[in-house]
Amino acid sequence: MDVLAATLRTHPEIAVFLAIGLGYWIGRFSVRGVGFGPVTGSLIAGLLVGYAVEVPVADTAKQLLFLLFMFGIGYSAGPGFVRGLRDAGWRWAVLGSVIPLAGLLTAWAMAKLLDLELGYAVGMMSGGLTESPVIGTASEAIRALPIPAEEKSRLIAQIPVADALTYLFGTIGVIVFCGYVGPWLLRVDLRADARRLEAAMGLSREADGVDSGWRMFAMRAYRLEPRHRVVGLPVAEAERSAAPARLFIERIRRDGEVIDAQPETVLRAGDVVAVIAARETMVRLLAGVAEEVHDRRLLDVPVATRDVVLSHASVVGRSVAELRAETTAFRGVFLQAIQRAGRSLPVAPQTRLEQGDVITLHGLAPAVDRIASLAGEPARSPRGADFVALGLAIGAGALAGVLLSLPVAGLHIALGSSVAVLLVGLALGWRNAQHPGFAHIPAAAIEFMKSLGLSAFVAMIGLKAGPVFVDAIREIGLSVFLGGIVVTLVPQFVGLLVGRYLLRIEPLLLLGALAGAQTMTAALAAVQDRSDSPVAVIGYSSTVAFGHILISIGGTVLVWMLHAG
Repeated sequence: MDVLAATLRTHPEIAVFLAIGLGYWIGRFSVRGVGFGPVTGSLIAGLLVGYAVEVPVADTAKQLLFLLFMFGIGYSAGPGFVRGLRDAGWRWAVLGSVIPLAGLLTAWAMAKLLDLELGYAVGMMSGGLTESPVIGTASEAIRALPIPAEEKSRLIAQIPVADALTYLFGTIGVIVFCGYVGPWLLRVDLRADARRLEAAMGLSREADGVDSGWRMFAMRAYRLEPRHRVVGLPVAEAERSAAPARLFIERIRRDGEVIDAQPETVLRAGDVVAVIAARETMVRLLAGVAEEVHDRRLLDVPVATRDVVLSHASVVGRSVAELRAETTAFRGVFLQAIQRAGRSLPVAPQTRLEQGDVITLHGLAPAVDRIASLAGEPARSPRGADFVALGLAIGAGALAGVLLSLPVAGLHIALGSSVAVLLVGLALGWRNAQHPGFAHIPAAAIEFMKSLGLSAFVAMIGLKAGPVFVDAIREIGLSVFLGGIVVTLVPQFVGLLVGRYLLRIEPLLLLGALAGAQTMTAALAAVQDRSDSPVAVIGYSSTVAFGHILISIGGTVLVWMLHAG
């Protein structure tokens, strides 16, 4: 053990990666979906390793990793955050702002009531709201205070202790509130409400518990007989006769020749038509009615599936049903999937498309490419990461955070490099959602920055705080734990009241939004499980960007408030 301890002191990077590995291992354990997760797991592992061996940790390394994380979280949350502020979803913007504000004020009030030192108060907010970036933004704000360096180190070491004490209930509390307490307070049966909301959205079910929002498409050939009702009709009218299903006749073999089907082309007996539609539509409308034939040449046409980032005004803000109704403009193209903020939304007639949504289009290649150009830009860029934009953005943001200051209680306190980098990342992410070729950074790279950046940062925070961990728990353990319970639950109650009785948001969507505003994916899963429906994700994806951005900034604001008061 002495040899290992000496090695870790001499080579602290070994201790950091050891804490990360142990942290991810700890984060795997859960009970009914409730666990610490990799970030808090890394913090706990860092505390344990740091308690056993006093490991020197460089502040520069911590800040480098944290800035990468903050840029990544801003870049990924930017499209949803700006869309919520600007577009017709103002109710989501209000709710997504009210909950972080309620969490900030509750943390401030509990810190005053319990007479907590600044570091413990910030850690209570971080764990109670399950937003670990608060550790970094608050630590940087403390380093900017006009107090002795020893005092800064002591206060910063308090943060991870309080975070570890409050994070577990922060997770459990939001899951229980969204899955059980919220529905009870709203007097709503989640399953029944989900069926009602799905019907209102036009989302049908093939069987109990199976959603048909996502569809598999096919192209097949059928021979028309004289008895078929579409014989003698123009192609456009024959396609309309299948409504509300979407079925398109793309090519025709007539008298041995293959011709492209035009809207005015009249169908004849003996024609072999190439039909593209959802498989279930073909089975329901054509099985046993028309003879399916094998005609490779007729069906040998390029079919494409494209992911498109929505940005054009002709599509943004409109429902799926409205777009489907434009049979000429959107003929031959099917909407296969919708993603918002990295989450899949149901493809239902009343689902409204927003700027920055990623939609998957399927159909004949020329038609798909035409619609893709009308809707936005390709979701995937052929280029790699724009490291020029990445480096300059983080550098410029960090510089601005150091130079810009705000007056607080007669003092001029710097905005902070981490908060400024977060805002720069937000701006670049929003701009990239509109023009994917601008400052393009692949989603996998952003996820790596977010995951490893934060886990390594909190692991190093834990290593530095480890030596005082046990003494700190003895000093403030119970009071911080109880305060964290209040910090977790008050924003949920406030959000429920504001969302339902002031903003009039549908109960199921509201519960998803409560989970999103406190960035708790497990709570969304609980709502979806209890409602047996995916639609709560619409509320979650509409507020989660606000939770990430505003709660992270709230760490800096809480330091200012407590120092000024």
